[in-house]
Amino acid sequence: MTPTSSPAIVRPLPRQEIRMPQTTKAPLDADEERVTRAQRLLIQLGAALVSQPFDTHTHDQLRAFLADDADDVLASLQALQQRPEAELRRRVAELVGHNLLPAGGAA
Repeated sequence: MTPTSSPAIVRPLPRQEIRMPQTTKAPLDADEERVTRAQRLLIQLGAALVSQPFDTHTHDQLRAFLADDADDVLASLQALQQRPEAELRRRVAELVGHNLLPAGGAA
């Protein structure tokens, strides 16, 4: 007779405070900073919800973000999306330290 295996006991992970993280040292403007920080926070919250879907602390943090910060982030995102392509390319080149295309090149 073979011994039966007992089901694995799943223990919850310790709670972590999830805050809007700092961005890199690149000189981002206010809209870029707000959207970048929100994106990182939402990715962290999403991962926390996947690993612990019933964690009330994570749900509270998501609710707080939606109530307090989401409108400003969406306004910043809209402002970024309205920038002309040439300005976006120039900004990306500033942030990464090089041009993506040669001068006068087409996408």
